[in-house]
Amino acid sequence: MAGHSTDEYYDHSDYVPNPNEEPDAEQQALLPGPTTQLSPSHPTWTSKLFTSTLHVYSYLTLSFLAGILACLAAQFFFCSSNCFSSFTPSNRKSDAHVLAPPYVGSTEVHHFPPALPTNAFPSLFPTNVGYAGGTPTGAEPAVVATAPSYPIHSGAPHLVAPSSKKLSNSSSSSGFDLFKKWGNLSPWYSVGRDAFGLDSGPEPPETCRITGLHFLHRHGARYPTSWTSYGGPAFFAKRLNDAAAGWNATGDLEFMNKWTYKLGEEILTPFGRQQLFDLGVSIRMKYGFLLKNFTETNTIPVFRTESQDRMLASALNFAIGFFGYPFEGQYQQSITIEANGFNNTLAPYKTCPNAQIPSKSDRALPYLRQWANTYLADALERLKPQLVGYDLTTEDVYTLQQMCAYETVAIGYSKFCELFTEEEWEGFNYAMDLYFWYDSAFGSPVAKVQGVGYVQELVARLTHTPIAVHNSSTNATLDDDPVTFPLNQSLYVDATHEVVVLNVITALNLTSFAKDGPLPATHIPPNRSFVVSRLAPFATNVQFQLLSCSSTPNSQIRVIINDGVVPLTGIKGCPEQKDGMCSVDTFVEAQREIIAETDWEWGCHGEWTVPEGSGWNTTTGEPPRRV
Repeated sequence: MAGHSTDEYYDHSDYVPNPNEEPDAEQQALLPGPTTQLSPSHPTWTSKLFTSTLHVYSYLTLSFLAGILACLAAQFFFCSSNCFSSFTPSNRKSDAHVLAPPYVGSTEVHHFPPALPTNAFPSLFPTNVGYAGGTPTGAEPAVVATAPSYPIHSGAPHLVAPSSKKLSNSSSSSGFDLFKKWGNLSPWYSVGRDAFGLDSGPEPPETCRITGLHFLHRHGARYPTSWTSYGGPAFFAKRLNDAAAGWNATGDLEFMNKWTYKLGEEILTPFGRQQLFDLGVSIRMKYGFLLKNFTETNTIPVFRTESQDRMLASALNFAIGFFGYPFEGQYQQSITIEANGFNNTLAPYKTCPNAQIPSKSDRALPYLRQWANTYLADALERLKPQLVGYDLTTEDVYTLQQMCAYETVAIGYSKFCELFTEEEWEGFNYAMDLYFWYDSAFGSPVAKVQGVGYVQELVARLTHTPIAVHNSSTNATLDDDPVTFPLNQSLYVDATHEVVVLNVITALNLTSFAKDGPLPATHIPPNRSFVVSRLAPFATNVQFQLLSCSSTPNSQIRVIINDGVVPLTGIKGCPEQKDGMCSVDTFVEAQREIIAETDWEWGCHGEWTVPEGSGWNTTTGEPPRRV
């Protein structure tokens, strides 16, 4: 106990008297009777010393027993009979009513680095001390153009999933990959040939060579966002913690009796940082040869991101992977502001008021609730009895699935993953499809209008001409300046959010992804084309690949999403071509028509309404027409 000397806790019962030794002051104080000094040879001294020692033993024994009784009384006072329930015969087979400790569900935080480390001396640890040795460089890599095959990204190094045998009531079906069943929470992976209906890969078709790349990507894996209309791990953890004095978990949920909430909020996880580093390395290995154009023009690239922490961190991790450390002097990073009042094509919702009205922008909620009640019915029935004293709901069970994904990409593994069957994970994956179809893609009335600003920028870059009219989310200050928005690069890299990637896919009119819509909330359509885990996972990326082909006089463009080639037949004038190619001129003309017909003022500021649910639908991402 702080502030007390060790003498206070000295065990006097260890004392063995020496008959030839005069007792010191402390020993004298322990002796009963008058304080008159006695000679050690006097018989009364020995007798009193013996009697005194017995008293000391008795005193300490009584004190020890009193301490035990006091501890038991305190435990009983604070947790009543529950502290002793394990001793009762009726509970030898079941401890269901033993309550969870009060820390269960509380947030666990490990702050690093310390704010003021005592051993930090930056001047003694410079990052460059000279003496680098030889630094000759070599040729730029060009895997996409020179290798006999295209490298496949498997998706999730360093993450651990439960074996199929551990998934609840599962039959261990072949080919099941849990990491691909988390919708937008999945790690990005190469979807493979024919994923989107074309038997073609990202490598250039015969007779063609790659001349440029416009690259759009999402940030890496993050902690949960602070807001959600359905589910939400942080909200669930708080409810558990608030009610910890009244519940206990058993069976498959027993691990929750000691569980704490280990997730932060919105920023990248370590795995998310690695995703973007790897993505940068990957693009340098495939398209590094495009940097020769910058050397020839004595320029360096301008890449874009925006100001949110996870966005900037993603862009910088990409740059370290692409350019190596240090990257200063090799490129310039444009950081647009994500905040209300700032036009920004990478965060268009900030200047689109209708995108912030739930009845227009969050139309997925009733579909999501309906589908969750269907596909999670068995899971709720199975798990509800295992959380005694807490009224588990369908939304809670859905949140447990979210917890599996978020914990895995944050801390590497999650026990929550084992609670569900393969069929229930397929249901969760489709729940994500419903959510983003109706909120951010072809089923949303504000999807196209939010994506059109980026399409305007893409057309400006493809044609090497400035944006003629700023009538959407484009930023005239930045986009009209050739320093911050160059129009003559052979390589562009933009970082954004998954919702914006889906907005752009919708605005481009890539209708092959909308052929099954509107998506039903009653069942999973067979062979559906709109699958969010393929289109918008963590670190999702879109390649707008430019090609020059000896077989055609016109420059060609292809759209490649997560290494899957996308048909462009929904774009006016683009042919049904086996490699997904379309003339750049045709592509640009079709996009100009889309830009002209998209009404930002009406879509983002108009006084239109739509009924909840299936009473109104769109498959083009547009609001009701002006009357």
